[in-house]
Amino acid sequence: MISIFWHRRDLRIHDNAALFKALKNGGQVQPIFVFDETILSKLPRDDQRVVFIHQEIERLKEEYKKLGCDLQVFYGNPITLVPEIAGKLNATSVYTNRDYEPYALERDQKIFEVLGSKDIAFIGAKDHVIFEKSEVLKGDGTPYTIFTPYSRKWKEKLNELDLSFYEVEKKVGNLMQTNASPLISLEEMGFEDKKKIEFPTRIFPEKIIQSYSETRDIPSILGTSRLSLHLRFGTISVRELARMAVKNSETYLNELIWRDFYQMIMFHFPHSAKSAFRSKYDKIDWERNEEHFTAWCSGKTGYPLVDAGMRELNETGFMHNRVRMVVASFLTKHLLLDWRLGEGYFAEKLLDFELASNVGGWQWAAGCGCDAAPYFRVFNPTSQQEKFDKKFSYIQKWVPEFGTPDYPNPIIDHKFARERIIERYKKALNESI
Repeated sequence: MISIFWHRRDLRIHDNAALFKALKNGGQVQPIFVFDETILSKLPRDDQRVVFIHQEIERLKEEYKKLGCDLQVFYGNPITLVPEIAGKLNATSVYTNRDYEPYALERDQKIFEVLGSKDIAFIGAKDHVIFEKSEVLKGDGTPYTIFTPYSRKWKEKLNELDLSFYEVEKKVGNLMQTNASPLISLEEMGFEDKKKIEFPTRIFPEKIIQSYSETRDIPSILGTSRLSLHLRFGTISVRELARMAVKNSETYLNELIWRDFYQMIMFHFPHSAKSAFRSKYDKIDWERNEEHFTAWCSGKTGYPLVDAGMRELNETGFMHNRVRMVVASFLTKHLLLDWRLGEGYFAEKLLDFELASNVGGWQWAAGCGCDAAPYFRVFNPTSQQEKFDKKFSYIQKWVPEFGTPDYPNPIIDHKFARERIIERYKKALNESI
């Protein structure tokens, strides 16, 4: 009996739920990975996330090689490739860890149907989150749309959950023993083989997590874990991180709960991927000022905290969490530009881009999402700087011309912007009642 294990957003062997499930089932297990051309075709040729994935696949192949196995890597459309691979191996089942985004759900349903027609089982497991889909629901069986009661229920259920490791290492004898094959190159897939930025380490920074509640809002210091990229692609285990958070920081644990919350929202309300969670907010009359959008993208708005954040993003593929809220609020509420513009720009630039969290964060900032900041709450970028970057340390790092004649004047007045957004939102919301 032969089974396939399909790596996706779980680029590790250690504590891998579906891999353990496949190995435990007995028989031989062949691990595979597919570079999905449907996704890759939409990305720029120098996309650093593809470089990161390729680097991690190279590492993963070496780990399997040490176990006498080979990670077989393919490039193409998984809807046709996965059933073809299963057929060639005479596999009776394909195992994988579940993904909850709209594209992934549609893709997996098609693969499920094709495999089913060939009497090949398609078996999933939960690995990307602590609680998935409908595991945390209200008493009446409906999904939560407010974070606080969701988090209370989430923590109650955590007490009942076994967060121990999936002991994959004890079952590796069931891996198919094969010779290593060459890895497809980035150039063969049409991408540049050039690492332009430094990827964050996957080492768990326990000391940072212990002091997370005191340091997380200060962008000039290393006060956050910087593990979001590794969570995104599953090079670390979310269960392992949750165990550390339970032990060291409830504040950090809450961030993991927000991540589960947004995944659950995306699953139950897939329309929110492209439209406001609260549909009445789709009636807002957004501005269409390309100059303002360009200034925001390039970090030249005349608001130094906003500009520092955007330049950090453009140069490193990362932006500090506090600053993400400030720049998102500025785009949607000061410049009155559609949140989808900002969400799309972040999707293009963020190394740790994850659809559910990105959409959730942007809709929170714009006031149109579930449990969002009210529309009349408008961050003052100057006040935010005075509170979280008092000595301009973060700003001076990313905006060296700040304080010189070369730095631009603000592109919009805060008082005017605040009054305009409140009036515009009121008008739109009243019209939709």
